[in-house]
Amino acid sequence: MTTLEYNDWWVRRINDNIPKPSHENSKSIKEHLRVVPSELEIIKQDFERRNAELEKKMEQMEEEKVNLRLDADVQKLEAERLRKGKTKAEEDLDSLKTDYKKLRLSMRTAGLGKTLE
Repeated sequence: MTTLEYNDWWVRRINDNIPKPSHENSKSIKEHLRVVPSELEIIKQDFERRNAELEKKMEQMEEEKVNLRLDADVQKLEAERLRKGKTKAEEDLDSLKTDYKKLRLSMRTAGLGKTLE
């Protein structure tokens, strides 16, 4: 059993240990209740932010890779078209040379070659 004096002393002691709000440094309740993130949480947030940046960069690189493949395909098709055109031009040139030789030969046999030369 406790005495009345002891109870009074105990209540005062407990109340003296409770900090009283200072009006000089008064902060809002939100500021008092604000949770300060731990070092691990800060590192985790940094990691997640960096990871999101890298994922975005990977997506951009994948898109660029697809575009480059399309460009390469277009270049291959263009090169093939030019190669076919060159082959056709060479065949036409060979045909013209053959026709020219035949024409010259026929002109010589007909006697027209001397007047043209």
